[in-house]
Amino acid sequence: MHDLIIRGGRLLDPETGLDSTGDVAIAQGRIVAVGAVEGAARREIDAAGLVVAPGFIDLHAHGQSIPADRMQAFDGVTTSLELEVGVLPVGLWYERQAAAGRVLNYGTAAAWVSARIAAMTGMEPEPELGFMGRATRERRWMDEVATDAEVAEVLRRVREGLDEGGIGIGLPSAYAPGTGVKEMSLVCSLAAERGVPTYTHIAYMSNVDPKSSIEAYTRLIGYAGSTGAHMHICHFNSTSLLDVERAAELVRKAQSLGLKITVEAYPYGSGSTVLGAAFFTDPAFSERTGRDYGSVQMVSTGHRFASRDELVAAQQEAPASLVLFHFLDVEVQPRHQDLLDTSILYPGGAIASDAMPWTLPDASVYTGDEWPLPAEASSHPRSSGTFTRFLRQYVLNRNTMPLLDGIAKCTLIPARVLEESTPQMRRKGRLQPACDADIVIFDAEALTDRADFRHMNRAAEGMRHVLVNGVAVVAGGELETAARPGKPVRR
Repeated sequence: MHDLIIRGGRLLDPETGLDSTGDVAIAQGRIVAVGAVEGAARREIDAAGLVVAPGFIDLHAHGQSIPADRMQAFDGVTTSLELEVGVLPVGLWYERQAAAGRVLNYGTAAAWVSARIAAMTGMEPEPELGFMGRATRERRWMDEVATDAEVAEVLRRVREGLDEGGIGIGLPSAYAPGTGVKEMSLVCSLAAERGVPTYTHIAYMSNVDPKSSIEAYTRLIGYAGSTGAHMHICHFNSTSLLDVERAAELVRKAQSLGLKITVEAYPYGSGSTVLGAAFFTDPAFSERTGRDYGSVQMVSTGHRFASRDELVAAQQEAPASLVLFHFLDVEVQPRHQDLLDTSILYPGGAIASDAMPWTLPDASVYTGDEWPLPAEASSHPRSSGTFTRFLRQYVLNRNTMPLLDGIAKCTLIPARVLEESTPQMRRKGRLQPACDADIVIFDAEALTDRADFRHMNRAAEGMRHVLVNGVAVVAGGELETAARPGKPVRR
């Protein structure tokens, strides 16, 4: 007697190349059979005419809350990881997630930037994203090279985070552009020593030298080569700006030489971050990015800035507020769509959302239990529809790749980024016996994102059933509001 049998769906498993009609049997949170399954189950799902695939793995999700999980479930995500920034203390963060209960599987990296803030300002890290934003009022950690003693303290705190189960090192170096190369090389050497990836937001986001994106990618490749670290590049699209084609050439060459470099991207021409981010205050911001300050927009109010002075004044008042940065005009300039395609279609690259927390008009983070989310809650459309948008636009509409390959970019490829250092990821991103029963069942004809920059909290459509560890979090297209089956991903 199985717990559940999914009957007659189109089964897709990127690792084995499976693409055929069949059944999936589940017992005790694991897949126990794939193909023609005989026998009975306590429950069955009729998947005729639907796609059955591994649940999507998001390497880059900052929401990390019940509201964020619920929205991502409709986007097909079953594992949501905070890796680019990470947190400290890592152990406390895992304790809090377990106590609150999570809809999706969850995990975090150890936060280098939190360690740097602590070492250089004396502020004790708090295990959530807003800590970095609030710390921007103390600029020394952003702008200055650390002393030898401070670097030693940074490394001590990062080691502690790894010892507590962190699944790599979050390395958002763009938020601390004053960091010295010696410190960065030591952090990367620590990653190599521990056999974990760094999840890197490159140091510079600019179309022009000096301190261009290309300089930053060249440095990153140098760190990979000189230390042996696995350097995972976060949001390849937004940090490359207009130079993504050259960046892709450099990364491809480095990979061909055997360096451990991987990439991710999301299918939008707009990014999101905290208002206090250092690159907004660069006097040459417009020259370096090709955009004026009107491209920076408050998430909570929709206001676009008119000048650098206005933005700097707002930073002083509320540096942790979330903003949008519209770095490409994909709907207006066909060339910009080509640039976005370069990052999304990069061979072997993963899809990752960079999903942000849901905030209210007063800029506070919404962590309540209301579903649907409050009408006034906002974030970024990628927090609602990254994976469904990619599959609808790039795979189902434009036919840039077979569906099986598109599913791989959402499942197997991100699992492989992690599985060498985090063995439990070998049971995810696959539709095979003995793997975790993290499974999506969707209608390919109906699958689509619905969120836009006016209606950010519209859930995606087409997911008929979403299972996390064998438990339904979406059933018949409806949210199971009491479900909390998420488990930690931890070293």
